[in-house]
Amino acid sequence: MLESVLGAIGGTPLVDLSRVTRGLEGRVLAKLEYLNPGGSKKDRIALRMIEDAEASGALRPGQTVVELTSGNTGTGLAIVCSVKGYPFVAVMSVGNSRERAQMMRALGAELVLVEQADVTRDGYVSGADLALVEEAAQSVARDRGAFRADQFALPGNPDAHAEGTASEMWDQANGEITAFCEFVGSGGTFTGVARTLKAKDASIACYVVEPVGAAVLGGEEAPEHRHRIQGGGYAMPELSLLDRALVDGFLAVTDVDAIDGARRLAREEGILAGFSAGAVLVAAEQLLRCDPRGQTVAIVIADSGMKYLSTDLWNDEPPS
Repeated sequence: MLESVLGAIGGTPLVDLSRVTRGLEGRVLAKLEYLNPGGSKKDRIALRMIEDAEASGALRPGQTVVELTSGNTGTGLAIVCSVKGYPFVAVMSVGNSRERAQMMRALGAELVLVEQADVTRDGYVSGADLALVEEAAQSVARDRGAFRADQFALPGNPDAHAEGTASEMWDQANGEITAFCEFVGSGGTFTGVARTLKAKDASIACYVVEPVGAAVLGGEEAPEHRHRIQGGGYAMPELSLLDRALVDGFLAVTDVDAIDGARRLAREEGILAGFSAGAVLVAAEQLLRCDPRGQTVAIVIADSGMKYLSTDLWNDEPPS
């Protein structure tokens, strides 16, 4: 019996993807973060950032909370704020899927939608789009006297994954992890998980996953900024939460491969997940095809495919 739904955050299962990786040497172990109450890994950081702010006095009783979001952090914050009694304002680009906006509204959030930059279009959220959302979030925070739950800066983001996601993953895998790869948005999940895994075993190789066309962290020049993998790949060369000392390499995935990977997860493993899940699966498969053979690669299934039913992720056409 839980006192509130917040007690259901975390403790997600780890699944051996033995069907989708059939024929490859090694294993891919997937942490099913889409089984959190808000349908994503971001529930963890939402709870941690709010509780840290309460403990420090940065967040006052009844004060408004505001944050920019692609939808997942906003959903997590909407849940946490509804339980704890804080008004919440989510600021999001119109380029993200409409299901995300509908979920936040359903959970009581006030939504501010920001038009995209001229260089992008629906379904493609770039760093330029995110800059416009950041500007709008700052304006709302000033006007409302709100607490900014800044997922791109607050240490509660990586700490939640270091102490929760990674520790659970390590125990569930009985320490049998040789590599980890993660699609990067704020950098918090990568840094938090890699920090704990490397503390357990310094030989674990940790890889940043980016979209082809926006792989600036890996050194891609003249990025196009256009890709369909929502929730990250913003082509931002500097992320304050990304600890580059933990990065052992960079992997790039195309839209087509990410979509195909997500569809294979659904049809072969029964895991209905989002674009980024397909991206990290494909990246993990890249590692299994490389030496040393027989690796055990851990990945995080960031969010639910239910948030993308209106997108081309789930139409019947081949990805293109």
